Amino acid sequence: MTTPPHRSRLTFHGPLSETRADALVQRLTRHHPTTVLDIGCGSGELMLRVLAAAPEATGTGVDLDPDDLARGRKAAADRGLASRARFLEESATGTTRGPADLVLCVGSSQALGDRLPEALGELRRLVTDHGRVLLGEGFWQRTPTPDELSRMWPDAAVTDHHDLATLIGLAVEAGFRPEWTETASLDEWEEFESGYLADTEVWLAENPRHPLAEETRQRVDRHRARWLAYRGVLGLAYLTLVPTA
Repeated sequence: MTTPPHRSRLTFHGPLSETRADALVQRLTRHHPTTVLDIGCGSGELMLRVLAAAPEATGTGVDLDPDDLARGRKAAADRGLASRARFLEESATGTTRGPADLVLCVGSSQALGDRLPEALGELRRLVTDHGRVLLGEGFWQRTPTPDELSRMWPDAAVTDHHDLATLIGLAVEAGFRPEWTETASLDEWEEFESGYLADTEVWLAENPRHPLAEETRQRVDRHRARWLAYRGVLGLAYLTLVPTA
């Protein structure tokens, strides 16, 4: 009996196009990092691409999801990177895995602290003095209305995110300068959110009377309603940060 499939159409667990990923890897490896730390790495796709572009580098990915970590280990083996990539099932809170020449923290700053200033302070601690941090962080493109907030994630509040100017200001206060600022496009968001649900949507269409169909349908419909509520309101910034001396 078939079961709902995994998200096979996602390359990255976030709104990141191939074009942007290539540009990020090129920028992040121009300073020849030898150590890479990926906080909340998931399957570590971006870290593996960095390692492929920086043959002297080794990488450590930290996450709590064993399935994602297993996929990362398999991908590393398939690409001949297993000897240079570690995937560790452990919390990033207070991690001693740094400092590293390049720290990736994309959509996972909450793993370093409940408040963004605390997480940014941890990122400064985890990067070498001449290294780089790639921070992927949500921000409000505009202030959401109460109705929009009520249709987002549970207990969504205006205080959940900052605007982009405030986000960059907090990074500067934490001891960084923003080398490069870019934000996910609407096309990237739609590709990510559609890819997140696509396999399951097709499965539901083909298995409407499966014992798991109703539960799965409710979950998928709830997820779609939430992302359509924050579509065009919630942004994601990719900040390449340089630590100040």
